[in-house]
Amino acid sequence: MALRGVWQLQKLIVSYSDWGGSSRGIRAFMESHLPAFKESNPQLEVVMELIRGQHPHLKGFYKNKNERVICVKNMTPEDVLHHATRLRNALGRKVLKLKTRHVTKHPSVQGTWTTDTKF
Repeated sequence: MALRGVWQLQKLIVSYSDWGGSSRGIRAFMESHLPAFKESNPQLEVVMELIRGQHPHLKGFYKNKNERVICVKNMTPEDVLHHATRLRNALGRKVLKLKTRHVTKHPSVQGTWTTDTKF
C-alpha cells in the first residue's frame, strides 16, 4: 500500500528449492505469474533465491526497516500470488493488539453503551 503516494515495500525475496516437492507451487508461480507481477510493479525489486532443503517463503523488506516472512509451502501459484500481493499492499507496520474493542479520542465518562442497558 502506498503511504502518501510512496509504496512501502522495497524488496521482495522469493526463496524456493529446485528439488523439494513443497516448492512445486512457487516454481509454477515463478514461470506463470511472476513476470506479470514484476511488470505491474516496477517500483519493487524482486529477487529469486535458491535454497535447497528448506520450505519456500516470501520475504518482504519495507522502508521502515521492518521485514515480513510468509511461508508458502504446498500452495498453488494463485495462493502465492495472493500472498505476494498482500505483502506489496501492506504498510510494514507491526501489528498492535487493541486494549478495547473501540478506539476513540474522547472516551465516554458514563461508560460504553451496550444493548443490556436498562432505563
